[in-house]
Amino acid sequence: MPPESDTIPFELQNHLDQWVSSRPISHWGKADLKTPLSLEFYKSWLDQGYHSSMSYLKEHLPQKSNPQLLGAQLKSSLIFCFPYLPHPEGENFPISSLRVALYAQGADYHFWIKKYLKELSASLEEIYPDEQFLVLTDSGPILERDLAYRAGLGWIGKNTCLIERNEGSLFLIGEILTSLSLEANTKIVADFCGTCNACIEVCPTQAIKEPRLLDAGRCISYLTIESRDLPSLELRKKIGDWFFGCDLCQTVCPWNKKVFKPLLENQQMKNPIDARQALTEELKMILMSSGKQLDRLFKGTPLDRAGSFGLKRNAIIVAANLKITALQEHIATYQDHKKLGELAKWCLSELGT
Repeated sequence: MPPESDTIPFELQNHLDQWVSSRPISHWGKADLKTPLSLEFYKSWLDQGYHSSMSYLKEHLPQKSNPQLLGAQLKSSLIFCFPYLPHPEGENFPISSLRVALYAQGADYHFWIKKYLKELSASLEEIYPDEQFLVLTDSGPILERDLAYRAGLGWIGKNTCLIERNEGSLFLIGEILTSLSLEANTKIVADFCGTCNACIEVCPTQAIKEPRLLDAGRCISYLTIESRDLPSLELRKKIGDWFFGCDLCQTVCPWNKKVFKPLLENQQMKNPIDARQALTEELKMILMSSGKQLDRLFKGTPLDRAGSFGLKRNAIIVAANLKITALQEHIATYQDHKKLGELAKWCLSELGT
């Protein structure tokens, strides 16, 4: 779905249309680099500590408030949405039974999205040699959902994700900031969440405090990926069988069910409880592997983000919650571990040892 084109030169519009048509992009648009509409809400979210230990989010506040700090000449942004169901870079993913968030079941999107956008940026530099182009993903200091919202690419749902009626929300966002003047004229998309609260109600840890207000410190994605600590006793059981990430607040969304129903049903058939032996073997492999072995196994995938500690922590929690007694011997070897010892003892207690 291309954006309205009357503020994009024909040469650029034609180039972008051709480029997008041969890439895994569902919809795209443009927005000017003004003060983000959600800036005050974001500041309040930070002030309330809902970013938990992710201090970099606060450190990035100056650039998020004023994108020109990333480049004084930057004026506009091209925003692209990349669907991940099915995963466009999902070949050779090293595990198949553990429960992993859909976006993470393949190559790390920071790499492949940047690869695509750097190709586009290089071609734009040839057309406009005097202009600037800066490629970013969500790892950069930019409020990208704010940009996408202002570009008319969706509305911010109650689960805090960007949702589009024909594309759902199972897509990732990447952008190219540029010194070109491409002022957005797209109408802001209306909020179609209505009275639905499915995403709030399904969250096992009650991380969505109210519509569009996420307490990251309670989110399973944070607890299994970003956190470098052990989750509280209250939250361990609520993590359930999620090994890496969680997307319940998206897969339960009626807009995603409308777009992805057959694919989501196929994913649900892969529930790890139905493949307990394979699941047990994957957990055993993670518990028995060294840090270097895990680094090699998951290199280039999002799971590398959690590191050896995070992956082993997650494996112990899943083993406890699924009552996999066959792993008692392997978990017992961690009882004296400096960081995992307490968790291992808790797991063994849950397993009845």
